[in-house]
Amino acid sequence: MKIGIFTALFGDKTRPEALDIIAAEGIEAVEFGAGAYPGAAHLEVEKLLESKEAREALLKDVHDRGLMISAISCHGNALHPNKDIAADHHQAFVNSVKLANALDVPVVNGFSGCPGDHETAINPNWVTCAWPDEFRDVLNWQWSEKVIPYWTEQNAFLKAHNVKYGIEMHPGFVAYSNDTLLKLRHAAGEQIGANFDPSHLWWQGIDPIAAVRQIAEEGALFHVHAKDTRIDPINSGLNGNLDTKSYGDISKRSWVFRSVGYGHGIEWWKDFASVLRTFGYDYVLSIEHEDGLMSPMEGLRKAVSVLKQSVISESAGEMFWAKD
Repeated sequence: MKIGIFTALFGDKTRPEALDIIAAEGIEAVEFGAGAYPGAAHLEVEKLLESKEAREALLKDVHDRGLMISAISCHGNALHPNKDIAADHHQAFVNSVKLANALDVPVVNGFSGCPGDHETAINPNWVTCAWPDEFRDVLNWQWSEKVIPYWTEQNAFLKAHNVKYGIEMHPGFVAYSNDTLLKLRHAAGEQIGANFDPSHLWWQGIDPIAAVRQIAEEGALFHVHAKDTRIDPINSGLNGNLDTKSYGDISKRSWVFRSVGYGHGIEWWKDFASVLRTFGYDYVLSIEHEDGLMSPMEGLRKAVSVLKQSVISESAGEMFWAKD
């Protein structure tokens, strides 16, 4: 298992500058953004798609520093009712899949997306309750008319390019929990699975340990993010966890993203890494820094420190203390 990083953290730096910092911190893998919401600060996507020499230069930049590329990310909403946004995010997805294939990167990460509530809607409509009854009508329309047709087509595209799509289960999009992600996978195809990020599950009341076991047992665990969440017991106790306040209003929010170890202690992260290994995941834990209380470098270093004590890097070898 390797420690990686989503390089959006260093969007203000050139690719060589970012990679130098990453390698110096003892990180082993990088996840590059390639459009949509995170942008593509470190990839000239069209040039890379057109030029073998540009791809070779990118891989040399990465490999010369002892790194690997764990994923290409294009977190967007290709189901957006605004056709311009949908088209832009769909193209980012297409380009990311083609680039991943050309670079021999096995997974593209992103969101499931969320449509509007009818054909002429302006904004997405994320349905969160079953009553009044029209909410379920909206949800059924979204899945039958938009979600399943789109992702069934993209599953075939992914398969043709030998790339898997890791959905980050994120509220605001149609696949935000195990049951919604697996519903999409079962309907659209097995190229679709999870980029498992525990941070979005805690504040929904989901146990990430239980959730990742089920995802892994389904063969749908493609990639993992390392990001923590702290739930404020006072604000949460007063208001619950459905919180629309600014992420910058830390003292008033019911929950906030934290660097690894600052929402849940090292024992949780050791357990998480052990469960990943138990259920067959031996790839990358990719740090995503979104901690409003720490600078990028301090947050990164603290996350790396926790993960270095948590990940299991070596093969266990044969069991010598008992017979099988």
